[in-house]
Amino acid sequence: MRGLLERALIDERGLSGVTAQPEALDLLARLAEGDARRALSTLEVAATLANPVTPEAITEAFGRHLPQMDKNGEDFYNLISALHKSVRASHVDASLYWLARMVEGGADPRYIARRIIRMAAEDIGLADPQALRLAVAAHDTAEFLGHPEGDLALAQAVVYLALAPKSNSVYVAWGEALKAVREGESLPVPLHLRNAPTALMRQQGYGQAYAYYFDDPEGSFAQSYVPDGVQLDLYAPTGEGWEARVAERWRKLKDAHGEGEGGGG
Repeated sequence: MRGLLERALIDERGLSGVTAQPEALDLLARLAEGDARRALSTLEVAATLANPVTPEAITEAFGRHLPQMDKNGEDFYNLISALHKSVRASHVDASLYWLARMVEGGADPRYIARRIIRMAAEDIGLADPQALRLAVAAHDTAEFLGHPEGDLALAQAVVYLALAPKSNSVYVAWGEALKAVREGESLPVPLHLRNAPTALMRQQGYGQAYAYYFDDPEGSFAQSYVPDGVQLDLYAPTGEGWEARVAERWRKLKDAHGEGEGGGG
C-alpha cells in the first residue's frame, strides 16, 4: 500500500507534482486497511488541502472521504444487521459505531431512521413505549435538519434504544395473530358484537345482550369476544421495564375474564 501511494505521486497518470511527508503516507497506508481505492481517493482529497501532504491533511481528507460501502450489496446489509443486533443486545458503543459506519458510508439517513423505528417497535415494544415516540421524532428531526445536523438525532435514538429494556412480546403476538388468520378458518363475529344499523339486523340478534364496559364492567368482562369454544392465547407480556406493569394488569384481567372463558386472551 505504501508503494502504491508513492507511485501515485510520481506517475503522470496520478498526482504528479504533489509531494507528501513520509509520516502522512504511513498514516494513510494504515487507515486504508488494504483498500487501494480508498487510499488513492483519500490521497487525492488530501492533495487539495496541503502540498506537501501532511498527516493532518490525511486525517481531514479521510474524514471527508466516505468509507467504502456498497449501498446495494452485502456490505450495506451487513452493517444494518450489525446495528440492529447491537441495539437489541444493549451494546451502546457498538450501536454507535455501526451507525457511524452507515452514516459515513453514505447510507440514506431516512432509511436508517426507518430501521430505528422498526427496532423500537420490534425489540423494545411495551417494555418502554416512549422508545417508539423517540424513534419517530428522530426520523422527523433527521428529515427536517438533513445531514449532518440531523444525524445527532439518529445517534440519540440509537443510544436510547440500546439502553432501553427489551420486549418482543407484541412482535411475537402479532405474528401469531397473522398465523391464526392465514392458516385457520375465518371465525364469525359473535352476534352480540355485531353492528346493528337496521331493524332486520336487530331482529336477527345483532348487537343484542352486548354489555357496554362503562355501564357494566363485570358483564363486559364476562361476555365472549370470539365464538364459543375458541381459545386465543396470542399475547404473553414479559417482566421487562414498563411491560412489568402491563403483565400485572394482564394477570388481573385474565382472572376477571375467568380461566377457560371463550374469549380468554
